[in-house]
Amino acid sequence: MTSFDSKQELAVHIRWMIRRDMEDVLEIENSSFEFPWFEEDFIRCLRQRNCIGMVAEYDEHIIGFMIYELHKARLHILNFAVHPDFRRGQVGQQMVSKLISKLSYQRRTQITLEVRETNLDAQLFFRGQGFRATNVLRSFYEDTPEDAYLMEYLYRQEPAEVILPFNRITRLAG
Repeated sequence: MTSFDSKQELAVHIRWMIRRDMEDVLEIENSSFEFPWFEEDFIRCLRQRNCIGMVAEYDEHIIGFMIYELHKARLHILNFAVHPDFRRGQVGQQMVSKLISKLSYQRRTQITLEVRETNLDAQLFFRGQGFRATNVLRSFYEDTPEDAYLMEYLYRQEPAEVILPFNRITRLAG
């Protein structure tokens, strides 16, 4: 796999996850988390109708992925990781931007996720993308008694140009 200079931004292609991506996704998962998902966890999740998997591809290699659920008014990130060799290259930021582009004023207006209280890197990353911690979820994880922070991003509609109705000005002769 190609390495990169962390001062450069990597332009990645973000696409739907397919079955043959699983080996690379599992490698990224195992190198990113103390308590990684197993292949069965990914498959079970992705078989659900409202669950979407996407990958970030660079130089024909998978270097990041995200799994999220579609809900009526929000997107919920279940799993999100960038290969350790490609962190700080704006890959995660491009993946978050892809999710934000799916929000709209009329439909889904927020993105939510849970982050382990000990995962400071993820907390800082998502905070830098405009997410805010809104709640503490006590003993959230099955594998540890660790708490999680619920973080959310709220859709901000760009202000439309205000067009005022034409007002007729009457001149008074005096």
